[in-house]
Amino acid sequence: MKLENRTFIVSGGSSGLGLATVQMLVQAQAYVSILDRSPPPDNIVGPQVKFYQIDITIVAEIEKAVEETVAWTKQTGAILRGVVNSAGVAAAAKIINGENEPHALDLWDFVLAVNLTGTFNLTRIALKHMVQNEREEGVDGERGIIILVSSSAAYEGQPGQVAYSATKGALRSMALPLARDLARHSIRVTAIAPNMFSSSMTDKLPEKARRSLEGDLVYPRRFGQPVEFAQTVKWILECAYVNGETIRLSAASRMPAKL
Repeated sequence: MKLENRTFIVSGGSSGLGLATVQMLVQAQAYVSILDRSPPPDNIVGPQVKFYQIDITIVAEIEKAVEETVAWTKQTGAILRGVVNSAGVAAAAKIINGENEPHALDLWDFVLAVNLTGTFNLTRIALKHMVQNEREEGVDGERGIIILVSSSAAYEGQPGQVAYSATKGALRSMALPLARDLARHSIRVTAIAPNMFSSSMTDKLPEKARRSLEGDLVYPRRFGQPVEFAQTVKWILECAYVNGETIRLSAASRMPAKL
């Protein structure tokens, strides 16, 4: 898929991996609709970028942002071609804590509502419009693409990541059936599973946990950089044969069982 003069929705696009994706798309002359609770940096919003302040757990807010994005694309002539679902939250809680209290149900519900149900809702609402797109020129006649953001925790969840790993594992599992569902509409679906990346989430890690994680890295022996995530998004968008897969960004590393 060409990126120039196409429109993409990026949830969680105001910071971290989402922001790097927005910056990549803007540099590629695409139009971007950012859906986030917090505004992006001032230098991001401009003729190519719209910001919609929403709570990804509220369906009505998602619907309004998508409708306004579609109306915007009609003005620019840049059809909505893709969604990058990078909105997410991390949570640390063991199933039974040190006081023998069970995992809080409200925390479980919140993590699922943001990471899993939020992604599902944005995807299905955007697809209502994307399936009506004219086909891209070329042999494949592509109409669009959905990118899900999973995690290495979908494969090797650590202690305290029960809720987080459940959501990221579900997103990984969704990629193939979604791709098969949408094949008749010529829309691709791919997931990305980053390992440890520099982000607002990892910046909050305790120093002991950070040292432990860095000690288990293989090569390169560092946290991934958001620009490397964005480069992967660009490759997926442009390579039509990437479909139904989960792409691991791990630098050959696997998350340890214990911190």
